[in-house]
Amino acid sequence: MAKQYIGKQTGPEVKPKSLSSCTLIYSPGGQAGEYAKYALNHYRGCGHSCVYCYVPKIPFAKITREQFDAGAIEKPNFSLERLDREAAIYAAHGVKDYIMLSFMTDPYNHDDVELQLTRKSLEILKRHGLSICTLTKGGQRALRDIDLFDPPTDWFASTLTSLDNAVSLKWESKAALPHDRIATLRTFHDAGIRTWVSLEPVYDAAATIAIIRATHEFVDLYKVGRMNYCNVHIEWDRFTQDVLAVLNEVGAHYYVKKDLQPYVRERSPLHIASF
Repeated sequence: MAKQYIGKQTGPEVKPKSLSSCTLIYSPGGQAGEYAKYALNHYRGCGHSCVYCYVPKIPFAKITREQFDAGAIEKPNFSLERLDREAAIYAAHGVKDYIMLSFMTDPYNHDDVELQLTRKSLEILKRHGLSICTLTKGGQRALRDIDLFDPPTDWFASTLTSLDNAVSLKWESKAALPHDRIATLRTFHDAGIRTWVSLEPVYDAAATIAIIRATHEFVDLYKVGRMNYCNVHIEWDRFTQDVLAVLNEVGAHYYVKKDLQPYVRERSPLHIASF
């Protein structure tokens, strides 16, 4: 049974603290807010060495590219005890939307194999009856935790940018290779767990279309974005039309991020407004 937050007694009813009192679990803003209403970042750094990663470029992250690519360590302000208290507050407020791991790291980075902060964090969230989602390029490292995911409330997500190993190694040199991520998506889907794919960032329009055709049978939702932190020569209007045509052709549900929405000319029933 999930733990219940007790809180401070103020009368005949027990009132939970405000969600704004939480700092580990938070509501992301900007482009991140288009992917999840709630999130948790438990690691500092990553180690996948993705060329396009935005985290070292964010002033408030206060981390250099060298530090970020060196690997992942537990965030200084993070503790499992603190997460347990905050999860109890979210549960007491009846939050139903999933809590996503993570925007500032990859939950299945190489260091998590030993530290297992991701599994420990997911266990706490699930113990409080909260829904979870992980967004990762860690591939089959995520299978360790598949037993924690419950259909239909939880989601497993992966970022895919290319099907070509050589291209992936150029842009995401230490992440799991595309076939590894795709096999993991299929395994989660076959277990009845809902899956989604982040088609962002985009550095090759044709590669994005190829990903959709190769994965749509076991992906429940695509979230389509663009490249924002590296210069690539893509005509975004044409890209949007081509990608949406394929998504509609294969019958896949999708969300178009705000930076591409001006290029959407016709609204399809498959195009969801929010998630």
